[in-house]
This record gives sequence, C-alpha cells and structure tokens, in this order.
Amino acid sequence: MTHTITSINNSKLKLELQKKIDLKTKPLGALGLLEHLALKIGCIQNTLNPEISSPSIVVFAGDHGIATKGEVNPFPQEVTAQMVYNFVNGGAAINIFSNTNNLNLKIVDAGVNHKFPEALDIINAKIDFGTNNYQEEPAMTLEQCEKAINKSGNIISKLKNEGTNTIGFGEMGISNTSSAALLMSYFTKMPISECVGAGTGLNKEGISKKQQILSEVLKKHNPKNALEAVSIFGGFEIAMLCGAILKAAELKMIIVVDGFIVTAALLAAQAINKNVLDYCVFAHNSNEKGHIKMLAFLNAKPLLSLGLRLGEGTGAALAIPLLQASVNFLNNMASFDTAGVSEETVAN
Repeated sequence: MTHTITSINNSKLKLELQKKIDLKTKPLGALGLLEHLALKIGCIQNTLNPEISSPSIVVFAGDHGIATKGEVNPFPQEVTAQMVYNFVNGGAAINIFSNTNNLNLKIVDAGVNHKFPEALDIINAKIDFGTNNYQEEPAMTLEQCEKAINKSGNIISKLKNEGTNTIGFGEMGISNTSSAALLMSYFTKMPISECVGAGTGLNKEGISKKQQILSEVLKKHNPKNALEAVSIFGGFEIAMLCGAILKAAELKMIIVVDGFIVTAALLAAQAINKNVLDYCVFAHNSNEKGHIKMLAFLNAKPLLSLGLRLGEGTGAALAIPLLQASVNFLNNMASFDTAGVSEETVAN
C-alpha cells in the first residue's frame, strides 16, 4: 500500500503568489488567515489563479464493537444506522449546511451494523457489519483495514474525475470518539486522560469510566505501525477516512479537515505519509476535549472556533465558503495599479 504524494515546495510560485496578495488594495496582511489560505490553495494547485471546483463533503459511517456493551457510549449502536437514514432524508445538520453552501454531499456505508435497502441513496462500501470489540481483539484484520483504505480511495478518485478539487470529510459512528482517543494517544504519545472527552454527552463519571476502559485497551495492544494502529483501534469509517485523505492528497485536492474523528484519521494518514499535511486546511477547533491538542501536535491553525462537537463534517461544510472567498479575493480584487490607488494612502 503506497501513496505517491508530492510535497508542495515551489518557492518561486510562493513568492509570486505573495506578491499578488500584497499588491491588492488593502494594507499588508489585512485579510489575515484568508491571505494564508489563498497562498496555500495557490501552491496546492500550482497556479496564480486557483479555483474551488465542485466542493464536496463525504461522510463515512461505521459501527464499533465496543458500542454493543454501552460502557463508553450514552447512545445505543442503532443510532448510527438511524442517522444514515436521517442523512438520506435531508434532516441532519450536515444536510442543512451542505445545502446552504451548495456542497455536493455523499454518504458512505463503511461498515454500519445494518442492512440498508439497495435502492437507498448511499455509497455501499461496507467492509463488515461493524468492527470487533478491541477490548478483546483487534477491531479489524489488516486485510480489512487495507480494503477500507483502498475502497475509500476509489470513491475519492471518482469524485475527482467528476470535477471535485476541494473535499471535506465527515463521519458517523457511535463510540468513534473512543477510537479517535486511542489513535490520538498512540500517535501523539499523550496519556489517554488527555485524549478522552464527553463524546456524545458523557457525564463526569462516564468520562472517568471511559478513560479507565481505554487505558486497559492501550495496555492490551502493541501496534507496530500506523496501519496496525488503525486496524486495532479504528472503525471502518476511520480507516476509510485515512484512505480518503491519502488519496485526495495524492490527487492534489484541497482537503478540508473537520473535527476530532477526522483529525484522528489524519494523524494516521500523516504517519503513513507526512506530505498529506501540505494539502490540508483545518476547518475548526472542535469542543471535544482532545481536538485542540491534536491541532497543536500538527501545528495547525483552524479557520473557525464555533464550539462545535457534532461531527458529520459540519465544521468542514461551514469553512468551505472561506476557501471560496480567499480564491475570489486573489483572483478578482483590484490591485493598486489597476485601481489607481496609492499604496501609501492605504497604508496610512
């Protein structure tokens, strides 16, 4: 399993982009993060005139073996399948935000413990009906993990061929904050207590129990590399997120990273190939406890801080219009020369 991902390192283009940004009719740096964003997108697309084309959100759904015991999740496993139906019926937050911002939304069954009707408007990429319980055994086999990574890569390739160059990722899976916390602890070497939060609404006692359970899980297993870590601690949706991120970077797409779960998948992807980070834009800072520490570990600057902790790709969907705004100012805002404005006048 190899992914050829080119590092973005065109210093000449970077200087030309920065000059174009600086010569817009504004004080230097006055558009803040939007300027950094325009520069990054231009570098990703290797052009002075970047564009956001057919932006898409892909939501991967999967179930987790540990959820059947109800020890780390206040909601039952059945909610995963119920939410997939809600996505299809247009009733979830990600539907509303995708519609608001004219985003192409795709829902993927990565491994939900439910048999969906064949006619349902989802992408059927099911690996199995949920993972094993990692309290007892690895969540999935290495073969299943690789299959999930390859399947999601094919989904991303198809979207790229259909014209998408900007992609945000989301997820749905009861107990997937537990998988994300385990992966965070493994990749960052932080203690599990630093990684575990409330998830979908655990109280203080529930969080303490969750920490204890996941601490025992970490002691039980000893992954030798990133792929093994995903296969032991992950969910099928997290494995697919990892594969999707790797493939999107390989195809030089702009990757809009959502919250805690997606960033956990990114930790795995960047451990496989560091160059994926060159293609990532971080949508927001989630209110899930470990996310801000994940972002610090990755030296990432999120665009938004709205107190979100919903998942589904909602943060990514809200951030994509900022990407559009950044390329629009770069391409369409007047320069000092074209507007006949004195640079000294704007500076003062």
